Amino acid sequence: MSTENADTTQIDATDGPDGSNGADASAVETPDESAATDASNLDGEELVLGYPDAPEPVIDGESIAAEPGAVTALVGPNGSGKSTLLKGLATQLAPEDGSVLVDGGDVHAMDTKALARKIGLLSQESTSPNSITVEDLVYHGRYPHRGFFERTTDEDAIAVEDALELAGCGHLRDREVGSLSGGQKQLAWIALVLAQDTDVLLLDEPTTFLDMHHQMEVMEIIETLRDESDVTVVVVLHDIEQAARLADRMVALKDGEIRARGAPEEVVTEDLLADVFRVDADVVQTENGPRVTPLRARHEGAE
Repeated sequence: MSTENADTTQIDATDGPDGSNGADASAVETPDESAATDASNLDGEELVLGYPDAPEPVIDGESIAAEPGAVTALVGPNGSGKSTLLKGLATQLAPEDGSVLVDGGDVHAMDTKALARKIGLLSQESTSPNSITVEDLVYHGRYPHRGFFERTTDEDAIAVEDALELAGCGHLRDREVGSLSGGQKQLAWIALVLAQDTDVLLLDEPTTFLDMHHQMEVMEIIETLRDESDVTVVVVLHDIEQAARLADRMVALKDGEIRARGAPEEVVTEDLLADVFRVDADVVQTENGPRVTPLRARHEGAE
């Protein structure tokens, strides 16, 4: 992995917590020693996002503004454009048109390390050598904050310890990543992006394929970030009830279009479930957010 861009999802086994690797000395940069104290704005303006082998864009002219310091959840059926939109916000996918701005600055005009200090991404395609330890993995999140040949500092060590503690995987620090369960690996990757210490955190379906215990752990981590930090979080979630419990704001997509946005109780309605998710359901507002009881699938041509 390299954390020299917003995508912290691939790890090079030659890198470790001692800060040594084989990078070109010409790439050395002076770390940014100023830490932002206020939550950052993240805006996607009139974004057109697609793939080279697709005849038409997946997202065509949509705009989104993530509320600073809050959790924004992207929801929608499979193929609705949720992950594509997140990739566009993370600069994993260059827009054909439109712009992505963080605190008013175009992310595509930022150098890679500056961008990696602003935006962290937990991708669905996270990979690393199986032999790397959890602690070494998490140390990779600190690379945007120092030059290529600089050793780790006390500040790095503190950030790694805090990330391991928040992610609940300190007891796994000496375990090799290849020996972990799926849920444990996900917590280790979350610890990595937490150690990156960014102003904006983008999470692509972080609870998918996890058992209920690990899903709750991931949800608690995101809640702690919202309640105790200035991090702006955008998360793609498959489970609409889970999204409604977690998020301050929700954005619902279908066929690449934003169909609704707002507070969970405004977005999660019986009409939206019928229109976007094509299910008839009962929705009851509770103190823990909307409770959805699916009744039947809607089929083409049904009223």
